[in-house]
Amino acid sequence: MTIDRWIRRISLESPSPFVKQIPTIAGFALAIIITVLPFQPRMSDSVYFGIALGIVLLASILAFALPWNRLGMEWSIIVPVLSLIAVGFFRLGTGGAASPFGALLLLPFVWIASEEGRINVLIAGLGIFLVLLAPSLFSEDPATVGELVRAFFSPLIYVIVAAVINEIAHRVRQQLAAAQAAAAQRKSLLEEAMRVSDELTLNEARLKTANRLIQSIWNAVTEQSVIGTDLDGLIDVWNPGAEKMFGLTERQVLDAGRHVVDFHLASELEDRLRDMDARLSTVSSAEDFSALVDAVRSGYADVRDWTYVRPDGKHVPVQVAATPRLDENGHRVGFIFVATDMTKAREFARLKDEFVGLISHELRTPLSSILGYLELLRDDEEAPLSSEQMQYLGVAERNAHRLLRLVGDLLFTAQVESGRFPLDLRPVDLGPVIAASVESARPVADAAAVTLVTGLPEESIVLTGDPVRLGQAVDNLISNAIKFTPAGGHVTVAVRSEGADAVITVTDTGIGIPAVELGQLSTRFFRASTATRNAVPGVGLGLTITKAIVSAHGGSLDIASEEGVGTTISVRLPLTGATPRDDRGDAEADPPSGVAAGSTTGV
Repeated sequence: MTIDRWIRRISLESPSPFVKQIPTIAGFALAIIITVLPFQPRMSDSVYFGIALGIVLLASILAFALPWNRLGMEWSIIVPVLSLIAVGFFRLGTGGAASPFGALLLLPFVWIASEEGRINVLIAGLGIFLVLLAPSLFSEDPATVGELVRAFFSPLIYVIVAAVINEIAHRVRQQLAAAQAAAAQRKSLLEEAMRVSDELTLNEARLKTANRLIQSIWNAVTEQSVIGTDLDGLIDVWNPGAEKMFGLTERQVLDAGRHVVDFHLASELEDRLRDMDARLSTVSSAEDFSALVDAVRSGYADVRDWTYVRPDGKHVPVQVAATPRLDENGHRVGFIFVATDMTKAREFARLKDEFVGLISHELRTPLSSILGYLELLRDDEEAPLSSEQMQYLGVAERNAHRLLRLVGDLLFTAQVESGRFPLDLRPVDLGPVIAASVESARPVADAAAVTLVTGLPEESIVLTGDPVRLGQAVDNLISNAIKFTPAGGHVTVAVRSEGADAVITVTDTGIGIPAVELGQLSTRFFRASTATRNAVPGVGLGLTITKAIVSAHGGSLDIASEEGVGTTISVRLPLTGATPRDDRGDAEADPPSGVAAGSTTGV
């Protein structure tokens, strides 16, 4: 190990034993120099003098050479104890009790007294006692009374001084530790503050970027009207799409304190309130606003068709999605209404319905003619057909009838959408209607190896309705259930009275329908992915027609399904005494030709 490496081991921040030993080394060096001066008394005993120098040299070497950090700094007390012993021998070698170098005692004494621990006070006092008593013990001459008093009295004073030094050093250490802890804490806090400052700067930059992005997106939403309100319906958000739809700027709306119901058709709000059983005698803005957000207040997003009224009086048909506005704690603070202009969509749907109705009507006549001539060919006795020709004729008739049913379904749905949905209302016993539908479907079920089970009550369940249309609805449900049930499965048809309603259920053990597709089943031409994946025939009109029939009777249709388990469709109809809802308009319109009871179309 080189001298340079030894020197680097000296720590000045937390004094090492060698650093603490330096004053003692300097004191002894000065004392030695004084002893060699010609005008000072020489050493009285060279042996003691040499022992003193050897001991102080040993103490200095130990202070410098030993790895005190590994041994433990509490063991470094050995160095000043050795130095104290060396001072004792040095006094013996330079005149004993009369030695002029007694002041050297203070150097190791202060070191020992300033070390942590009350035991060091006793060590320092004992060391001083032995050093002061040594001349009397090693001298051949008897000690004087003054020497003995000094030998015993001085250590007591030194002990008091050692206690004071030890306490002062203890408090200084505590203050230093507290100062170091405070400095470390300040440093840590400063580093944390700098880190937080950097994060805040970064987050501020991100926030500005996000705000610019949101603002860009907000300004880009021009085809949808976005209106935000507080809990009472007062408008506080008005996007560019709303400006375009209503022709009013954000400033015009917010400064005027407009309410969202101001832009709604009053009759629609009243109809909605009537459905909610609200009292219409004293309709207020709060009640009107409830018509818009009643479902949202219950915790559900609400998508509904409404009519907006522009300031110029023009009506705009819209589809509005109403959702809650939440704060950072998840509490509702208002509502958001996102509206899409449905004018073009409804016009397109109207034109499509007219086209479908026109095509269906035009196809029905030639199909009826084809079926008529096919029947003539079959019944022609003058030119009878061969068995092979009759087989071909049967195939043609079946496909013509299938096409005629499809045309009838298309025409029926077109009449439903155009508001020309006829009903022939009369008292209807649901038992025979369902029994007839089951018997009509039984050959199909037997051919598909599907067990058809019926659950009819003993008492009659009578309601006011159109028996033909109700039979058509039940036919469609049973037909679909059979088609979607693999061989060996079961289809159960049941009816029961439940309060003021009659409930018809059709349950199958078929392939089921994905949950995400349940809401689209009553859409025209929509077919579930399980149907297309399993190549089940159909065009997607059966449930559309069924739902239209059920709704026209003031009822509701509910679908529950699990993929791979089966499907249950429940039809709820009001019993006798309820008023069927014919909200399709013209009840005097002619029924669609070619749509017989039992017409079925796949989902």
